[in-house]
Amino acid sequence: MNATETRAGASDQPPTPPIVLSDVEFGYTATPVVEDISVRIDDGEYVAIVGPNGSGKSTLMKLMLGLLRPDEGTASLFGEPAHRFDDGSRLGYVAQHANAAKEMPITVREVVKMGRFPHVGFGRLSEEDWEIVDGALETVGMTAFADRRVTQLSGGQRQRAFIARALAGEADLLVLDEPTVGVDAESVEAFYGLLESLNEAGITILLIEHDLSAVTQHAERVVCLNREVYFDGPTGEFVESDALRRAFGTAANFVGDSG
Repeated sequence: MNATETRAGASDQPPTPPIVLSDVEFGYTATPVVEDISVRIDDGEYVAIVGPNGSGKSTLMKLMLGLLRPDEGTASLFGEPAHRFDDGSRLGYVAQHANAAKEMPITVREVVKMGRFPHVGFGRLSEEDWEIVDGALETVGMTAFADRRVTQLSGGQRQRAFIARALAGEADLLVLDEPTVGVDAESVEAFYGLLESLNEAGITILLIEHDLSAVTQHAERVVCLNREVYFDGPTGEFVESDALRRAFGTAANFVGDSG
């Protein structure tokens, strides 16, 4: 049973949507970075946010996670105002490059152990906690690297370690910010295979990605953004639409890096 099923329990009520934005506008200055954004991400979805550089993707992600508060409109995370949400166990975040990990003098198992902190604080982990940690390592294929220092990992291996940390926390929502930048092509395919299996197991996936080809091959739904939403719907319909041309303002295509 996954974390979502455990929290839902025997209730017949549908799960609360992990993310809901309603008429959101935000700007760092008087000029909005994003405006008129209404997006709902339901439990169990696999959603990718795409857009050109400077389109507001990272800002939108921060609004969704409560790291920024909208100037207008509302943002909720699991039914609570996003900026007030404090149940860290329900949310897993994997940053671009996992830059902070590059200099960490700790092992992979120690990174994954951090996922248990929302449940046990900084106290001693129980036998059950360690079983969850080791299970997360196995799920992402990193058991053999458990005692290796994070500084010795490849980019793809580091990202897997941080996904394992989210799994150890029994997260319901996994948010990834351009997670495959600098990762070799073979590792990228394996990485997306892992995301698909996690989504099939019930985890909601929110992906911010620059690689349009990867998005169209793996995500089930696309939100195409350039300050405002140009498209929000099934990936197949996105491929057939003119949203890419309108949002990017160029002859962008779905092969390779979109920039």
